[in-house]
Amino acid sequence: MKLIVNVVGTLCWIGFLTAVATETATAREIGDKPNVILIMADDVSWEAFSCYGAEDYATPHIDALAADGVRFTHCYSTPICTPSRVKLMTGKYNFRNYTHFGYLDPNEKTFGHLMKVAGYKTAIAGKWQLNGLYNQLPGHDDPTRPQQAGFDESYLWQVTTGKQIKDGGGERFWSPPLERNGQMQGVQDNHGKYGPDLLCDFICEFMQRNQHDPFFVYYPMMLVHDPFVKTPDTIGDAPRDQSTNKAPKDKAERKENFVAMVQYMDKIVGRIVAQVRELDQLENTIIIFTADNGTNTSISSRWNGQTIRGGKGGMTDMGTHVPMVASWKGTTPPGTVLDDLIEFTDLFPTLAAASGQSLGADDPIDGRSFLPQLRGENGTPRQWVLCHYQPYWNKTPGQFVRNQDFKLYRDGRFYNVPVDLRESNDLADQRLDPQATQSRRQLVEVIERCPPAPTGLGTRDTEVRPLYPDWINLVDPND
Repeated sequence: MKLIVNVVGTLCWIGFLTAVATETATAREIGDKPNVILIMADDVSWEAFSCYGAEDYATPHIDALAADGVRFTHCYSTPICTPSRVKLMTGKYNFRNYTHFGYLDPNEKTFGHLMKVAGYKTAIAGKWQLNGLYNQLPGHDDPTRPQQAGFDESYLWQVTTGKQIKDGGGERFWSPPLERNGQMQGVQDNHGKYGPDLLCDFICEFMQRNQHDPFFVYYPMMLVHDPFVKTPDTIGDAPRDQSTNKAPKDKAERKENFVAMVQYMDKIVGRIVAQVRELDQLENTIIIFTADNGTNTSISSRWNGQTIRGGKGGMTDMGTHVPMVASWKGTTPPGTVLDDLIEFTDLFPTLAAASGQSLGADDPIDGRSFLPQLRGENGTPRQWVLCHYQPYWNKTPGQFVRNQDFKLYRDGRFYNVPVDLRESNDLADQRLDPQATQSRRQLVEVIERCPPAPTGLGTRDTEVRPLYPDWINLVDPND
């Protein structure tokens, strides 16, 4: 009997604490420093999301975010992961601060620092890959780099170890090596566990603990990068260790696994949204979903009646055009579809505006806030986006500017992208209609103000890596 009384008493006490926590969590005024969750998928683009017209994939949770908020049809990244991540985190074009694949200069101010200054609790979970491991740069073995980048808490893959198990590393999915707040969890520590689930649990727990304060979560997902392997929904009785992190040789099986990974990624997004809902914070949380670059080139997908081959690493639409949906329940007009141009430099000023901060002299100048659009206002959308691409990773570099329809490369190639996704019809020497003529004139004016375009096939051993940190303001030339 005594045991029963104690249990009942404990349950009552837990219920009381839960009620108090819920009351406190909802005490913050709606819209007063809203929480922000920024989710970025890895190696997957618009052709793999049903709200964008995908035919091979079902993404109901991301579709629901779009239905509750804004779906941008013209968001652009760089074609491969590290340049996109550095651009996103610092709000700067790559010509200002990007020098090595797999590296973020620790002296750079990130949106983690920005949100900490605004009083946010900050966390990052997912793929780091920014210590400079590939070139053994100074501090590549420092496990505190995520904290130095402005994050109170971190749970990450590839901070101080790579993919080699013999070096303490390993692949990211089954039994992954992860570092939590600088402490290593090796393959054996996470034996039998699925990396993306561990990260999702960490994010949900972080939000629970910090529900009384504004929080910022940056989730650069490990899904859906290769290897294309089974997920918890498809693995069945197969081993759940590092041996399972090897993609099948059969092309159809790899595609089957990729589809399952996309849909599991969507499921995790749903879990995060459900946690925010459980905390009664949906009306005080901006949730943004995007992706770092195009889909792996080995994957082809059906989209709006045609076959799209993934374009990761290349500068066509399939490599640079990415999804972006944003939901802020009660604030974003439901079901809005916008063709405003968005690029990754725009996240920094958008987060600054959301957190109530004005950008100062030491802040980036390459972005435009799209917070007004999330509030249903017109805002001041940019007229063009720029891709300055030199990954130093055996990929062809280049530079282009574009608007919603037309795209101009530094070497003069000119395309009407919506009707020529594969860029097979160069309009440079053709007679143009008035709309194309006007667009080309405007884009020429922009590209002539840009720094020199990258040249030569860059590799990890490239010696000359030019930077132009003090280049003029291209977005607002009069500032």
